[in-house]
Amino acid sequence: MQRGLALVYLIAFLIAANQFIPLLGERGLEPVPFFIHSAPFAEAPSLFFLFPKDAAFRVAAWLGVLLSCAALAGLSERCGTWLSALVWGALWALYLSFVNVGQIFYAFGWESILLEAGFLAIFAGSRRAPPQRMWIWLNRWVLFRVMFGAGLIKLRGDPCWRNLTCLQYHYETQPMPNPLSWYFHWAPAWTHTGGVLFNHFVEVVVPFGYFLPQPVSTAAGLLTIVFQILLMLSGNLSFLNLLTLVLALSMLDGRLLAKAMRISRPPMRPEGRAHRIVTVGLAMVVGILSIEPVLNLISPRQLMNYNYNPLHLVNTYGAFGGVTRTRYEVVVEGTADAAPGPGSEWRAYEFKGKPGDLARRPPQIAPYHLRLDWLMWFAAMGPYSEQPWFACLVGKLLAGDAETLGLLGSNPFSATPPRFVRALLYEYHFTAPAERQATGRWWKRTPAGPYFPPVSLGNPAFRELLEQQGCPAGNLNTAP
Repeated sequence: MQRGLALVYLIAFLIAANQFIPLLGERGLEPVPFFIHSAPFAEAPSLFFLFPKDAAFRVAAWLGVLLSCAALAGLSERCGTWLSALVWGALWALYLSFVNVGQIFYAFGWESILLEAGFLAIFAGSRRAPPQRMWIWLNRWVLFRVMFGAGLIKLRGDPCWRNLTCLQYHYETQPMPNPLSWYFHWAPAWTHTGGVLFNHFVEVVVPFGYFLPQPVSTAAGLLTIVFQILLMLSGNLSFLNLLTLVLALSMLDGRLLAKAMRISRPPMRPEGRAHRIVTVGLAMVVGILSIEPVLNLISPRQLMNYNYNPLHLVNTYGAFGGVTRTRYEVVVEGTADAAPGPGSEWRAYEFKGKPGDLARRPPQIAPYHLRLDWLMWFAAMGPYSEQPWFACLVGKLLAGDAETLGLLGSNPFSATPPRFVRALLYEYHFTAPAERQATGRWWKRTPAGPYFPPVSLGNPAFRELLEQQGCPAGNLNTAP
């Protein structure tokens, strides 16, 4: 479990190293320095309140990568319980610092799941310490809230989960389809119905098996793992499924694992009294903090992915309480024309993961997380005014900002930035099998109207909009 969690931490810190500065750095789309002026430290504790600088973001991200590699290799557990606790505590504090100032770009449920599981890992002990029963049960309690919360939010949410039709839409309209999503979408109708039934069984019934004796808990864990693998095969859901799979290892019988992996257990030392006392104290704290999440689970007004404290400990989780029926995509375009008109040539920016080019096969991204691409999926659900970062993105493209362009898949204006940028809204659908065979295209689309009007950096109204939304014009890099 510790190796698996270290792998997820490694992925999360690599994402921060590659994306945090262009998204949230001093000159990012939602700058951290701008955020901390209005957010009290007590509501969002983060080391970056002391050092809201790009240099600090880089050092913290790469330090997280280094510590994750040490934990992945098992180095942190070989030198005793307290060094192990120090390494895992540092990982938790560093990632908490990113999440609490990450604003909308870090407002995903799996960030809190990772922080909660990562906090528990602080108390796991050294390589020679026998796994404590209490620690295993605490991890099972995290997984129960992840799975059961997701199951209840579906049954209480979108009617398509109750009439067993959600998977007719989900594979096509999910945030970021992968190479197999097209095939899942066009699978026989009975697989969609059966998939929803299996989802309800694994998320609503199976979680109660987590707390039953062996071999029931192992069976429940294996069903959860199979379910997560199916989700990983059908779409790009960041590191959520990998993290949930790691938590499910807490259900498996250690004797079964040892036999399957051909591993002999090293000699164990009795756990120290201090370690045992601390773990019992942790369980008492978790019990107290669990009151509100449990009340939320049994409430007909259940909240999805809600944090009850700024340390992201013992939260409530859930996913896809609603499934969109139609996929809309925002396509961002630029032109070199000094005065755009009906005859202007508009060229589209391609993103790394989200659909754009109709002939491009959906890529495999997960367990990596393309944060801007995910936000573009949310942006298509409403006006750009609901996404304060979007105007800043347009401004960065007009300025030819290298860091922002690094978040994209292709730049059609590699020599000189465009004079004007606009965004259009399209309705996207998977092509039918015969159409894909004939055209080679994975997608088809129809125009759904304008999304963002054509603007230039010389437009006073646009500059004022940038100022209002926390992206002052002076915060834009100028093209060389």
